[in-house]
This record gives sequence, C-alpha cells and structure tokens, in this order.
Amino acid sequence: MPGMVMFGRRWAIASDDFVFPGAFELFIRMIWWIGILVLYSIHKGKFNCTGGGLLHSYLLVLLILLAAIICAVSAIVCISMQGTISNPGPRKSLPKLLYTRLGLYIPELVWAVVGAIWVSDTDVHCERTVVNVVFWTVIASWVIIIFTIVAVAIVFDPLGGKKTLYLADDINRNLESSQSGQLFYNVKKTATRVWETRIRLLCCCIMQDDDHRVAFTSIAELFRTYFSDTDLVPSDIAAGLTLLHQEQDKVENCPKEPEEVLCHSHPSHTDDLDIELENAAHYMQFAAAAYGWPYYIYTNPFTAFCKLNGDCCRNSPTDFDIIGGDRLNFHFGSILKITGLQYRDFIHISFHNKIFEIPFFVALDHKKEAIVVAVRGTLSFEDILTDLSAECEDLTLEDILENGFVHKGITQAANYIYRRLINDGILNKAFTIAPEYKLVIVGHSLGGGTASVLAIMLRNSFPTLRCYAFSPPGGLLSKSLADYSKSFIVSVIVGKDLVARLSMPNMEDLKRRIVRIVANCNRPKYQILLYGCWYEVFGGDPDNFPTELDGRNQAALTQPLLAEESLMMHRSPSYNAIEDESPLDAPPQSRHLYLPGKIIHIVEKTSSRRWCSSDVKYTARWSKETAFSNILISPKMITDHMPDVVLKWYRSWIVSSVVSGGSGHAPCPRIQVVQLLSPFYA
Repeated sequence: MPGMVMFGRRWAIASDDFVFPGAFELFIRMIWWIGILVLYSIHKGKFNCTGGGLLHSYLLVLLILLAAIICAVSAIVCISMQGTISNPGPRKSLPKLLYTRLGLYIPELVWAVVGAIWVSDTDVHCERTVVNVVFWTVIASWVIIIFTIVAVAIVFDPLGGKKTLYLADDINRNLESSQSGQLFYNVKKTATRVWETRIRLLCCCIMQDDDHRVAFTSIAELFRTYFSDTDLVPSDIAAGLTLLHQEQDKVENCPKEPEEVLCHSHPSHTDDLDIELENAAHYMQFAAAAYGWPYYIYTNPFTAFCKLNGDCCRNSPTDFDIIGGDRLNFHFGSILKITGLQYRDFIHISFHNKIFEIPFFVALDHKKEAIVVAVRGTLSFEDILTDLSAECEDLTLEDILENGFVHKGITQAANYIYRRLINDGILNKAFTIAPEYKLVIVGHSLGGGTASVLAIMLRNSFPTLRCYAFSPPGGLLSKSLADYSKSFIVSVIVGKDLVARLSMPNMEDLKRRIVRIVANCNRPKYQILLYGCWYEVFGGDPDNFPTELDGRNQAALTQPLLAEESLMMHRSPSYNAIEDESPLDAPPQSRHLYLPGKIIHIVEKTSSRRWCSSDVKYTARWSKETAFSNILISPKMITDHMPDVVLKWYRSWIVSSVVSGGSGHAPCPRIQVVQLLSPFYA
C-alpha cells in the first residue's frame, strides 16, 4: 500500500505483498533445483544415449536458470519484508527486481518448450528415470507460467492508468477548465462501466432483462463511489480487519462502567421481553421454512432426502398448487417438516424468484391464532442484486405523517408481495377462513427487511398486525419510519451479525477505521497477517501493535495523520455524511438508515473455550439502534447471521432460561420451555 506502479500503471497489489507468494515459490524452486542437481550429479558422464547431448545441455542450463530465479525471488522476498504498510520507501527498488524476475520468464518459457520437444521425441532412448524427471520438470514449468499469468490477470486494475488523473482532477475539479471536468466525468463513467462488467460476468448464468440492467448500473455506481476514494489493495483490507478485530477485543475485555452497560437497554420494554422472545422463537421456524429444501437439507444432511421422499425414499405425491414450480415437492415438503403444519393450513405458496420479486408463503398458525406471511431471505443471484440495490427512495403512505426513506431494492420486493397479497385476494381468502386470527409477517435477512417494509405498508389496513424481523439489514428505514415501526415490529439480532450493521455510513466508517489503523501501524504487513491468522485460529491475547497514534493527545487524534491522508484520494459523499447527516440534500447512498422496530439483541454472555467442548451462555436484552452503528469484526460476524445459527441460539437461550429461571426479567416456567423446545427437535 499504496498500489504498486509498474509499466506506467497502478496494480491491485502492494510492494509488501510478495513475502508469502515469494516464500512459497522459493521453497518450490529450492526443492526443484536440489532435485535437478542430484539427478545431474548421478548421471554425469552417462549422457551417451540417443538425445543425451541435448539432455546434458538442458539440465545444465536449467540449473543455472533455477539458480538465477532463486536469487531474484530471494531478493524480492527480502525487500518486500522491509518497511511498513504506509512506508514503502525501503521497498522502492522492488519494481526493478520484479522487472528482472519477469525477464527470467522468457528463458524459462523457451526452456520449457525445449524440454517438451525433447520428452516428446520418440527417438530418445535415455534412461527412463531421467526422461520422467524431465517430463515432470516441463509440467512444473508450464504450471508456474500459467499460474503467473492468472495472478497477473487477478491483480490487473482496469483503471490503473487513470487513478492519478482521477485523484488530480477530483482535487482541482472546481478550479480547472470544462475540459478537465469532462475528463473527470469520463473517468467516473469508465469506472462504473468496469464494475458493471464485473457484475454482469458474475451473474452471467441468470437471464437478464431491463430490471437487471438497471440494477447492474445502480450497484456498479455504488461500488464505484465506495472504492474510488482510497488507495487500498486487498491485503491492506485483510490486515486492517485483523488489526481492528484485535483492537476491538482489547476494548471488550476492559471492564465497563455500569452506566455504559445500561445505556443499551430499554427499561420501558423489559416487562414484555420474555413474551417477545417466546413469540420470536416460534415464528423463527416460519422464517427458516421459507428457504425451502436448501435449508432443510443443510440442517439434516443425512436424513433429509429420505424424509422428503417419504418412507423408504419413496416419493409422496401432492396436489397442492405452488406458484413458481416445485416439481419434486421438495420445497413444500421441507416447509411442512420445518413448521409442523398440515397441507390444509397453507393458503398460498410462491417460489417465483426474480430481481425485486422474492418467494413467500401464507399459512394459518393455529397455535398462535395467526395468519403468517413468511418471506424468504437471500438464496439466489437475483436476491443478491435486490440486496445490493441500496439506494434510498421515498416511501409514501396515506394518512401517515412519518414518511421517510427506505432501501430501494427491499422496498420494491415488498411492493411485489403487497400487490400479490392485496390485488390477488390472498389475504382476503385467509381472513375468510380465519376471520378472528391476527396478521403476523416474518422473515430472515432480506426476508426480514422485506417483511418490515411490507408491515409498514399494511399497518393501516391491519392495526393489530405484528412483524418479527430476524437479522434484517441495518440500512433499511429512515429515523422517522424506524420510530414509527416500534409499536408493531420486533427485530431480533444475534451476536455480531454483520448484515444487521450494514449500511453505507457504517461501511464508510469501517473504511475510515481500516485506513486509519493500517496507515499508522508500525509493523510490516506480513507480521500483521501472520499473527492475525494465529489469533483467529488459536486465539490468545490481542497483539499490542505499536502505532503512530500512541502517545498523541486527544486533540491531535481528531485530525487525520499524514499516512492516512495519503491513502484517501478524496472523501466520498457518504464519507462526509458520517460527520454531517444532512439527510435532505445528501446523495441517496449516504442517508442514514436504521433497523426497523424495537430491537432484541441476543449476545454471548460467558464462554469457556476447550478443545473438545464449550460452555456458552447467552443473554437477551432490548437495544437501541445506535448500538448497531459500527460494524464489529469477528469470525462470527457471518455465522451469527445464518438462520440455523439463529435457531441454535434460541435453543441455547431457552435451555439457559430453565437453569436461571428466565431471561433475567421474568420467570420462565419449565412447562413453557418444553413447549418452546418441542418444534426445534421435531
């Protein structure tokens, strides 16, 4: 860091990124060189076979070529280990060494061709062992050459030749001519087009229509805005994340003041916490069931197929009508197994899936006397595109003053389900069958966000409506809508769930923290990554990496340091929005959006790590949306979001409630716990 400049362009690799690949190549080359040297020594003077003269020359030149490559790679590794992440000065000679190393690929390629010709020559009658060694030597040469070409393609930055122009013009765009402004516009347009091409390649296996093209452009613009203002390479981000994780663990291990602990709780809502947790534990089954057979097979890998196909793995036919196709009855069979409902309890099931159109089902829950609308979370490329369409748009509702901004992609998905429920008469049919039942909308992840927006849309028509959003996206509702939804929406967040903290301001804050801690760490990157891997796998105490921040007074810390400024090309609109909300005139991506409704946060209370077992206890509490204003770095930040993990945490909480007599706010009768546990182990 910053990205290395070679051949007149910037590359997505830094000068301190050659330690590990260089050490690996050095290890392979040394073994290779020693093997060829031993072979040459053993057969020295025995090259009088047909083709032996060429073999002698081949091995001798190969030894010299390998020795030159070993010297070049050794120098590259040694130089790459010098300096720190933000101080590339000691590594300024590295590009010259890389030019030398790349130059050695030419004779290596030529010699690989010579070896291939010699091995394929049918007139060669040398000792079989020698022929086999040369054959595998040729194979190894071609493998290394191919891997090098692939590596160059990976680190190639299509905008590498325009980064400097982008920076210079952005700084002076208000001071220079209209021609410079046009150049700046062209660079931004090119960057957006590059991201759009990447997204199209990733989604090449799905059918693309006008909605897809609009989403591709919107997402490409989002990525372009986020990544264009820093000079970071992937390894810098990895180093920054491991430093932030250790720094975060050090803060968490410090004793907290009582006031700091209480500041995240809602005293006025403590009475109904156990009731809401019981309801959430029940409705999480519906949210998980919406995923269909992929979730059921994932959680029951050995028995799922037999259970879905009936006794002795025989198909169980059904006449139930399912929108979107379920030829083998796997989706509906999985929903039946997970929820424990009967065929007659389902009003409508749709597995139709396009961008902004996600699957859902409507069923009668006789246990809770509710009509449940369960919305599926992310499970396809189309769902990912819906997630990433993160621009803000207005949500206009009649007779509601608290109109505000919402996540565009999720709102369009909610509009689709709203039209199906109302215009197609699905809810009318359900309430005709069970007029005394209440309406409950549930979902996990993308489904949780969609369920929340859908609940806001339906609130006027169904005043008793309730919504349970499990692990919904963080950047969902504006402050006014989030406050409005507190009376009928409950969000449930587990641990350090990443998705619940995802929003553009939070992502900008994470980028700022990564740049700050990486730019001012006084250790080489390879040491940071080595200890970071050890810490993530084996644990231990967080390393006390010295930084330029040490010993500075608080006033000085409010200003960006020199190394930090060198890595920020310019501040994006959403970066500025962290310090100045200005919600009305801020760009669409930079507005602050929040989690919906009241928030229950289930966290790990105590944990003792052992080799064979672990004793983990959990606690649940009401939290404010401000508790999720930062992305927490942890190995569990992804797993805490998974639906099976959410269900597992509920089981652990229920079991701990038996021991402690409740969540800490109200007693939890043993008979109630048995009722709660029964569906999880069905």
